[in-house]
Amino acid sequence: MALPTVDITSIAPEPAGAVLPPSRRRRLRFVANGKVIAGLAILGFFVLLAVIGPVIAPYDPSARSNDLVAGPSGAHWLGTTHLGQDILSQMLVGARSVLFVGLLAGVIATVLAVVIGVTSGYFTGVLGELLSVLSNVILVIPVLLLVIMIGTIMEEANDLTIALVLGATTWPWSARVLRAQTLSLRRRDFAEAARAVGEPSWRIIGFELLPNLTAVIAARFVDTVIFAVLAEIALAFIGISGVSEWNWGTILFWAQSQQALAQGAWWWFVPAGLAIALLGTGLALLNFGIDEFVNPRLRNVSVGQVGFTPVVPEKS
Repeated sequence: MALPTVDITSIAPEPAGAVLPPSRRRRLRFVANGKVIAGLAILGFFVLLAVIGPVIAPYDPSARSNDLVAGPSGAHWLGTTHLGQDILSQMLVGARSVLFVGLLAGVIATVLAVVIGVTSGYFTGVLGELLSVLSNVILVIPVLLLVIMIGTIMEEANDLTIALVLGATTWPWSARVLRAQTLSLRRRDFAEAARAVGEPSWRIIGFELLPNLTAVIAARFVDTVIFAVLAEIALAFIGISGVSEWNWGTILFWAQSQQALAQGAWWWFVPAGLAIALLGTGLALLNFGIDEFVNPRLRNVSVGQVGFTPVVPEKS
């Protein structure tokens, strides 16, 4: 029996109605990225933990008991401290402080970076130069030293104060990146065409430039959140009074000061360290996924992503 011949035209484009619009294909490709899915899942878990952690904590994190430096057990799943305090409760309550400072500082810094960076990149006259100088001035401020000074001087400093200071001082790097991108985009044909037809500047920035900067803005937001989270934990670890009473850095501070490692009390510092590492991994994966979405050279384009599907003939 002769084998059927295969016409090369059998590999044909899909009907026009079956092909997704380019913008929707880009969104689906971003959401389908494995790194993005893993990063969002990890971040979502910690956000949920920050919301319900204080509610589901089995004990008051500051409450003392007679179980001193006791290992994990049915009563204390992650063991206790030198004062008999439940470490699981401290972990659950401390998640809110870490996420609150990280996300709030990220939002503040990103908003400032977008406003100042895009404005200085689009308006290249005196206004643009003044905003660029402002970015360079803020850039040289030692952020952690400033937060340490504020936390030491201000008696009523708290997580909100630290988040505001971090957000107000960590935007210049993002602003410089956005300024460079805006300087490139404002010379593109679509921006020139919008100016030629008399579109106002605010509309060009809001509807022509910002949609093309979305991925860059998201990447800079994630970077800022990572820095703010690590800064909050570092400040608590060195004992800055402005930080909330309990977060993961506070747990590590007491574990280090009471020589938990020398006592073999691994449960005192390992859970907090793993939580920090896991949260950092989730944010890093999310950032890597955004980088792949922005940079086509980092993507592996499969056949199904270019608009056609091979048709395989049935066996006779």
